[in-house]
Amino acid sequence: MSFSSDVKAELCRVGLNSRAQALAECYGVMLFCNTFDNREIRVVTRSDCFAQRLPKLLQRAFSLKFDEQPEGGGQGTFVVSSTESVARILDAFGYLGGLVSHHVNLGLLEDESSRAGFLRGAFLAGGSVTDPEKRYHLELVTDHYMVSREITALFLDMGFEPKSVSRGGNYIMYFKQSSVIEDLLTTIGAPLAAMRVMAAKIEKDMTNQVNRKVNCDTANVTKTVEASAATMEAIRKLRSSGTLENLSPKLREAAILREENPELSIEELGALCDPPVTKSGINHRLRQLRRTAEEIK
Repeated sequence: MSFSSDVKAELCRVGLNSRAQALAECYGVMLFCNTFDNREIRVVTRSDCFAQRLPKLLQRAFSLKFDEQPEGGGQGTFVVSSTESVARILDAFGYLGGLVSHHVNLGLLEDESSRAGFLRGAFLAGGSVTDPEKRYHLELVTDHYMVSREITALFLDMGFEPKSVSRGGNYIMYFKQSSVIEDLLTTIGAPLAAMRVMAAKIEKDMTNQVNRKVNCDTANVTKTVEASAATMEAIRKLRSSGTLENLSPKLREAAILREENPELSIEELGALCDPPVTKSGINHRLRQLRRTAEEIK
């Protein structure tokens, strides 16, 4: 199963504790389903969990049954087509005269539980979320412009700031921040999925920190090796030209110690000097050896 399927499965385990919550969730489902007008309501899903929830949801919200639904309660198409049933649903959502206007009736979503239920239904019917181990992306897709605008306003009122884009006749509201996706999933009833997003973020951050440290250490080692190789070459040049013997005792000591201990760090090399010198002190001597070698024609 995909992460998005896991999220929907978790959402489908949320209890239908009150008719008001079931009504709000149904509203979200129908505004994002395949067909919602005064002739029929058609919901098509490939989620077995959502398919099993839909009849319970309709029964709890309206005391109705689907006129058509897949045999065995699995994924497929669910249809409400009887005139009486469609009229009852439209009336409950405030569509006067049986005319469907694809707007969000915010009067039905005044409390937090109703808003959470509405967004849960919208996500179950028209939402998806990417596996957080790959990237962070949660979106809702509708083909109704005003629905997208009004739900964006609802998100903003709830403290979420979605981005929007239109593509292929659809209007998409999406989020790309892991922390926002965590909060939204928790709000609509998927706290376990939110924790998986959080865990993926922590793991990525730790991996990035380790990679940065490894890259930094590798760069430092490379610089040290290159500097050591340059110093060894300078010492060989000084020795072959006879210049080494004419250097000051401190520079000769540094050159001999580096020749005898090419694997040691600067700090370790400084500790071998008599008397011991600091890291900056031995660095200065080695740089002086390289500069002297560069002056030899």
